[in-house]
Amino acid sequence: MSTMKYASLDLGTIEAVFNKLGGIEGAQKFLQGRLQVSEPARRWREQDGVIYLTVTSNGMTGPEWIKYLEKKGFRLSDYAKSVLRSSDFKPTKGVTYEVAILKGMLFEDSQRITKNIRNVATERKFTTPNAEIACLIRDNFSDEDIEAMGLVWIVAMHEPIKDSGGYPNLLHANRNDGGSWLDAYYDDPDSRWHRGLGFAFVVSQVCSQN
Repeated sequence: MSTMKYASLDLGTIEAVFNKLGGIEGAQKFLQGRLQVSEPARRWREQDGVIYLTVTSNGMTGPEWIKYLEKKGFRLSDYAKSVLRSSDFKPTKGVTYEVAILKGMLFEDSQRITKNIRNVATERKFTTPNAEIACLIRDNFSDEDIEAMGLVWIVAMHEPIKDSGGYPNLLHANRNDGGSWLDAYYDDPDSRWHRGLGFAFVVSQVCSQN
């Protein structure tokens, strides 16, 4: 059998696959058909340009989120930290949110502005999320997940929270070459957004504990 078609696999990739299988023992089991490899199940689904996922709140305050996310290696902008430290950031505990994310592709470029996005959400009977939704999404979904969704940012469309300078902001999880971020972006009804973004609202919420 010719091995030419495998020439593009470098030794580092081959070693990574070998290690992923569990070394010699795992590789032998795989070759003998005693080990199956499958893609992990997605924790979200997409339907007609809307992504649906579920997260449950944990009661963490804004300052606690800052400490927790930074400890996990996420990067937080000064704007995000300012919003998280605001008294208007009000966490819940034990609330399970079904989240609907409207993909930017649903809107024409000229119509992808905050007031129109909120109007479409209202028409679909989605509701305004708690700001903690952005933190919960950042914690539960990796950059790879966000990329698989076809997005660069996921903006939580909560009621804007003013930063230390008095400007209204929305928290968002984003991926870029500089790392995995929780950031905040200036918002008003006429703010225009990029096509590669997603806009998170709530379908329903259930209190699972007091």
